[in-house]
Amino acid sequence: MDVSNALKRKRYDGDNHMEAEVDLSLLEAVEKSQNTVELLDLRTLKKLVLSFERRLKENIEARLKYPDQPERFADSEVELHEELEKLKILAGAPELYPELVNLNAIPSILNLLSHDNTDIAIDVVHLLQDLTDEDVLEDNDEPARILVDSLIENNVLELLVQNLQRLSDKDPDEMSAIYNTLASIENMIEVKPTVAELVCERTKLLRWLLGKIKVREFDSNKQYASEILAILLQNSTANQKRLGQMNGVDVVLQAVAMYKSKDPKTSDEEEMLENLFDCLCCLLMPLENKERFVKAEGVELMIIIMKQKKSAYASAIRALDFSMTKYPPACERFVDVLGLKTAFAAFMGKIPISKKNKKERYQEELEERLVSLIASLFGGILRGSRRERLLSKFVENECEKIDRLMELYIRYSDRVTAETQRLEQLELDLEMDEEEKYNRKLESGLYTLQLIAVILGHLWCSEHPQMRARIELLLKQQKLTKNDIKNILQEYHDNIGDLDGAEEKERAQTRIQKIISSF
Repeated sequence: MDVSNALKRKRYDGDNHMEAEVDLSLLEAVEKSQNTVELLDLRTLKKLVLSFERRLKENIEARLKYPDQPERFADSEVELHEELEKLKILAGAPELYPELVNLNAIPSILNLLSHDNTDIAIDVVHLLQDLTDEDVLEDNDEPARILVDSLIENNVLELLVQNLQRLSDKDPDEMSAIYNTLASIENMIEVKPTVAELVCERTKLLRWLLGKIKVREFDSNKQYASEILAILLQNSTANQKRLGQMNGVDVVLQAVAMYKSKDPKTSDEEEMLENLFDCLCCLLMPLENKERFVKAEGVELMIIIMKQKKSAYASAIRALDFSMTKYPPACERFVDVLGLKTAFAAFMGKIPISKKNKKERYQEELEERLVSLIASLFGGILRGSRRERLLSKFVENECEKIDRLMELYIRYSDRVTAETQRLEQLELDLEMDEEEKYNRKLESGLYTLQLIAVILGHLWCSEHPQMRARIELLLKQQKLTKNDIKNILQEYHDNIGDLDGAEEKERAQTRIQKIISSF
């Protein structure tokens, strides 16, 4: 007799639909739990745990006594499954989690993740997902923390990931368990953010996730894997570096390359592609991963994606912006592979039209990314023929790029002025320090305005008579002077932070001071 068949339950068909058939044994277990557990209190909890421990002991004894006779321990396995189902009711009383921990039930539950019968391990996965569900834990911060601390202490991360490696997407029950494993890990990160680094230090989850996004076929678990990977990378330099060392940059590039000339077919697939680009941009934070990106021809791939004008267009611009920020080799490669033509076409507003990018905010984000990208080019390419090619872009077609730059300058300047006035009004009612006011102005568009001023400064520093004349003419038309640009640059200079160290701050301030002096 196949014990796993005795326990098979229809949970998940791979497309987020519950199958029509429902196993009668599951219904019976639910009915039993509803009958026996009417009021959930400490006494009931103790009864549930005691009953579970008894069934667990019986199952262990039956398996030891009859290791080669599955039919002799099948009944004890069904009963153990029913006890695990009953424990799910605890999700209705998270305030009892500290008592569950005190009763020392957590080690017994977690040990079942390595049970010989995969279905029992799957029961535990579903139980953990229920207990850690964010809706359940809402407004129960302390019980949630106590539960998650106990789970971590008892090796939940190692056991979950070990179990993950024996599950297959081809089986609907196991596919559901894969999803719920990832959900449990996400839930624990929500309660305790340090879990994001712990799970990567202690387990092979990163490698498993990379294997998942490598698969060509799209499914809901590939989508979720991309989301979890983005969560693990977003606030952790250690994880970004760790994944880079595992050839992660190359794998993520291969995953997005599948969409260089085609669009995702569904909104879920579209979301997965955005997750993959989130992963790529996070990976591009450490310097060594920027180097890997350039070596893996990531710059070329992003330009191809832009040229194809598919849905990943804006994401490719974002990735290029991340790769070129404070990294001259990426800027040089960008110019060498003729990226200027593609980038400046986008800068001039020649972007693919679709429902999504008709939205005003989409176009603004694109503009801000392109301004940042062009500022990075000027910061990364200081001399030589590449610098000349970059500058020449602002002269062609009667300096149309400078016209566009000044158009953006006026728009963002107006927006920042409006926000400054609003903050002055607010200050009458609220106490606001200078740092908070500055951050509010940055959010309203000051940072983009500062970068536009930096680009105008680089153009002015070139001493090109045609460019200088155009800038002066446009300023005069708007009743502005060079002092207006200098003031913006001075504020930028004064607020450069020391995140990259005191020496880098001093170098950056010196560069901006040189531009200010040139006006």
